[in-house]
Amino acid sequence: MASEQLMSGGGPRYYQMQSEPLPSTLSSFFSFSQTVAPDSTRIFDELPKAIIFKWQLLKKASQVFYLHFALKKRLFIEEIHEKQEQVKEWLQNLGIGDHAPVVQDDDEPDDDANPLHHDESTKNRDVPSSAALPVIRPALLRQSSMSDRAKVAMQEYLNHFLGNMDIVNSREVCKFLEVSNLSFSPEYGPKLKEEYVMVKHLPKIAKNDDSVRCCACHWFNCCNDNWQKVWAVLKPGFLALLGDPFDTKPLDIIVFDVLPASDGNGEGRVSLAAEIKERNPLRYAFKVTCGIRSIRLRMKSSAKVKDWVAAINDAGLRPPEGWCHPHRFGSFAPPRGLTEDGSQAQWFIDGRAAFDAIASSIEDAKSEIFICGWWLCPELYLRRPFREQASSRLDALLEAKAKQGVQIYILLYKELALALKINSVYSKRTLLSIHENVRVLRYPDHFSTGVYLWSHHEKLVIVDYQICFIGGLDLCFGRYDTFEHKVGDNPPSVWPGKDYYNPRESEPNSWEDTVKDELDRGKYPRMPWHDVHCALWGPPCRDVARHFVQRWNYAKRNKALYEEAIPLLMPQQHMVIPHYMGRSKEIEFESKNVEDNNKGIKRQDSFSSRSSLQDIPLLLPREAEDLDSCGGFPKSNGLDSNASKSVSFAFRKSKIEAAVADTPMKGFVDELGSLDLHMERSSDVKRQPGSKLSDPEWWESQERGDQVGFVDEAGQVGPRTSCSCQIIRSVSQWSAGTSQIEESIHCAYCSLIEKAEHFVYIENQFFISGLSGDEIIRNRVLEALYRRIMKAYNDNKCFRVIIVIPLLPGFQGGLDDAGAASVRAIMHWQYRTISRGQNSILHNLFDLLGPKTHDYISFYGLRAYGKLFDGGPVATSPVYVHSKIMIIDDSAVLIGSANINDRSLLGSRDSEIGVLIEDKELVDSWMGGNPWKAGKFALSLRLSLWSEHLGLRQGEINQIMDPISDSSYKDIWVATAKMNTTIYQDVFSCVPSDLIHSRLALRQSFASCKERIGHTTIDLGIAPEKLESYHNRDIKQTDPMDRLKSVRGHLVSFPLDFMCKEDLRPVFNESEYYASPQVFH
Repeated sequence: MASEQLMSGGGPRYYQMQSEPLPSTLSSFFSFSQTVAPDSTRIFDELPKAIIFKWQLLKKASQVFYLHFALKKRLFIEEIHEKQEQVKEWLQNLGIGDHAPVVQDDDEPDDDANPLHHDESTKNRDVPSSAALPVIRPALLRQSSMSDRAKVAMQEYLNHFLGNMDIVNSREVCKFLEVSNLSFSPEYGPKLKEEYVMVKHLPKIAKNDDSVRCCACHWFNCCNDNWQKVWAVLKPGFLALLGDPFDTKPLDIIVFDVLPASDGNGEGRVSLAAEIKERNPLRYAFKVTCGIRSIRLRMKSSAKVKDWVAAINDAGLRPPEGWCHPHRFGSFAPPRGLTEDGSQAQWFIDGRAAFDAIASSIEDAKSEIFICGWWLCPELYLRRPFREQASSRLDALLEAKAKQGVQIYILLYKELALALKINSVYSKRTLLSIHENVRVLRYPDHFSTGVYLWSHHEKLVIVDYQICFIGGLDLCFGRYDTFEHKVGDNPPSVWPGKDYYNPRESEPNSWEDTVKDELDRGKYPRMPWHDVHCALWGPPCRDVARHFVQRWNYAKRNKALYEEAIPLLMPQQHMVIPHYMGRSKEIEFESKNVEDNNKGIKRQDSFSSRSSLQDIPLLLPREAEDLDSCGGFPKSNGLDSNASKSVSFAFRKSKIEAAVADTPMKGFVDELGSLDLHMERSSDVKRQPGSKLSDPEWWESQERGDQVGFVDEAGQVGPRTSCSCQIIRSVSQWSAGTSQIEESIHCAYCSLIEKAEHFVYIENQFFISGLSGDEIIRNRVLEALYRRIMKAYNDNKCFRVIIVIPLLPGFQGGLDDAGAASVRAIMHWQYRTISRGQNSILHNLFDLLGPKTHDYISFYGLRAYGKLFDGGPVATSPVYVHSKIMIIDDSAVLIGSANINDRSLLGSRDSEIGVLIEDKELVDSWMGGNPWKAGKFALSLRLSLWSEHLGLRQGEINQIMDPISDSSYKDIWVATAKMNTTIYQDVFSCVPSDLIHSRLALRQSFASCKERIGHTTIDLGIAPEKLESYHNRDIKQTDPMDRLKSVRGHLVSFPLDFMCKEDLRPVFNESEYYASPQVFH
């Protein structure tokens, strides 16, 4: 074993090495710097010595001889080229002119060796004479052994050329050392196995190299020309194939993903790599299978095949990621933040807060930006007023960064034009015209894939693998909004052109003339938009980026396989080198040596740290037995828990924060993805040192920007907190090329509800789910809610379920219009879930609980009002609830893009992504009248949402600190919703309403409204100039604004009896009748 002596100082830290004799082999111990040479022709920028990477190469003596002869050949060719240049110069000096070189050598160096392009002397490039190589002296009965003297001489020979930068950067030495340009790129993870392999599936690589053919080809011509030699690089998360070790862009890549639990033959879990029996006994091959892809590779010997198969299978299952093994909820990604690994999260409410943060991140981008969306508008202003923020337009932001060299990758949903009017063709064309560094893919191709009904629904922005944004907000028109949810903007200052958007009234047929209004601002309100987004830092951000890379590569192979301008991407690995956080203590960890008798290579990851600049511990992965058996959380490792707290900073001055290694996830897989909420909570909880005081004014008094990268005065931006985060998603073969259907979002929903102790708060665009035994609706969120409520009822405990959804689906058409069958169909499925029929939750609960049902579960919507312009009509519009969140017990939050319906949750339909955030920073709060340790992230998000919905002012937040007490729930939440609903009905007689039970009644309401006020909106949203009321037999007229001043916030009751006498399903003379019902649920 090599001994290490660390030498501290201001610069890099190196160690000295001592050789150790190894019987029958040549041991050469090397350790390399993590710095990657900017010049693509050089792998080493400095001589190979540092403390980060270390591995042991076991080489035969013959391999050193081969290396020596290859280097001598290179030197010989270099000298010939120098002589050619000298002769050419001599002829030119004689005036003879340009002539072809005197000597022509058609022989290329081995392994695509290129001449060195440095002007050092021949002495610098000199290779030790063959006389320096020792003579092999075979001992009796030990034909492969060498004398100790010979081995020492050979090591000296190797050390001779390892001290020469030019020779070290040659292809011959790189092949010998098994290194490439990706070996020490820290973003891709530690160095694993690398070597030349033969592949057949790639397009023809332009090379003139006979070395791709095997030795027997000279006699039998046995190799087909379709087989090509490429450099294979194995990393913890992928296998990349490069043209040669000096390339950085892969010719192909397999990103590791969850493998099937069985191969179908009862032989256990499918292997990532497996040996193949060739019909020709002189050939040795193996295959790598992941997702729906399988590639075949050849090696020169059976031993090498076994080495590669073992190495690939080990990499795919290696903790902490273990990408080929499902994690909690069946997710591709493990929970993060179980150690102090830099996992952090921050929430944003409504578009203004989120868009400003996204704009700031794009402005700070240094290397790459990933954007994925259901709909994207290049002309979207991320900051308002738009006339003062011209530079914040999305296309302008992307152009500025592209000109700086930032690579931008945008993945758009390719819609079915007959069904949607989001015009992704226009968006792609506009984005591609910005700059050559902007690359755009649209997917899927409907005819080639056969996918017509499902969509890509994720909303992602990822910047430099350092920060990502995830949630319900697309970068498109109509999404920008504030907590005020204004209905008018005339003259336009906030919402320009088609950004003044109301899909209930009209959907534009074309988005190309974006500055032209689609709606008459003097007659029609915009539809206010309520949404929730969040930012993630650390390992969860890398997991989201991995999902994007997986989808991008799958779309590229299906749509632009041979288009060089559209590159394949490689996922970055969050745990690549020791990351520094902590206090003064020297800690040294050594991971278990991986030894395999069939391998010719031994690797050891050894980390140690001693710094004169800052004293810090290194946190490394632990084995599964170090996890607590109950919750799966790591036991104390003796480190000071305060040592690793991240430093808060303003976003625009942010620096990249390092993260430490994650914890192995063995034991985190369960049947339904059961969640163990890890924080101890009890009614008599004692105050913990350092926790927030249980001051009712905590929410107002806390520093809103004390740990945030993004600050907002209106309370629409949350604190940046350290959390446990897990990325969850819905994907399948059609959407991401996976072999397994992943529905981890569905599993997380059901598990969180099952484990909830006190309340469940849901905001979602749809609420369509089924009870057990429902053969039509397959997701079981409703069943989980029903069982949890019945458990609380049987235990005689208080439990609340509060659900906020849109009052009406956000699709064009009046509810009685012939063209609004899709609106009515969605209403049918939602009412079927909520209150109508044998499959509804309220119907089943009423049978058992009676009137007490509303103490356990209730449904709400949002509505806003205002004048369309000064002196103009008073209008109202439903606030479209587009957020997709669930808060459990003020301790866990699920945020993402997934709706509660089969489309989003089953995995085989729409593609979705979300994050489960579990708090680690606790604050004192109240629950059911008792002290309660709430999570900082979850509690602050709920308080901000409820404050907006209820219209609470500063100083009133303490009234809703306890979410389930009667004083909060009944006296404030329920009472406010009822009061607001009554006022809106008195002023507008708007729909939907519990007073309208049929389409006939709806027609009569429209006729009466038009007769009274002349003009109204599609949902009866215009108030009369004066309200008439009878007082002492006299008609009294009042201003509608006087009545509306009593409205608090935006919360209203959901109309459970609206259109209750109608069958809202499509009928035979409507085109929707012939569409699959799955489209609507």
